[in-house]
Amino acid sequence: MRRRRRFALTIRDGPRVQRHRFESLQPALDVLETEMRSLAQTGHRSTVDLRYRRFEPVQQVMARAELRGPDGLRAGLDLRGDGSAEAYTGRLTRDLVAERDGEDAFQALRRTLTEGAS
Repeated sequence: MRRRRRFALTIRDGPRVQRHRFESLQPALDVLETEMRSLAQTGHRSTVDLRYRRFEPVQQVMARAELRGPDGLRAGLDLRGDGSAEAYTGRLTRDLVAERDGEDAFQALRRTLTEGAS
């Protein structure tokens, strides 16, 4: 019996966690983009000023989407407190995905993962 190839998407927004499973990569990326773009429009974070350190909105992760798949695929996207987004691959050692001209983090992540799948 052959094992099914599955993709698992976890989206964390503060205490809220959503989990999704997909049979292929494209629907997983579609949901990741839709959910994270929606969260980006819901609001931004303000600066956190502690006695010993100050955290600007760009330093805060407001929401995180993590994608796992076959053959050890690990990738995701962090939504920052200022509304910016950063795509990465890997889990323990995260490598930022470089955006090309005209791309945003969502498009860069999609390009990186689909190029790797072909």
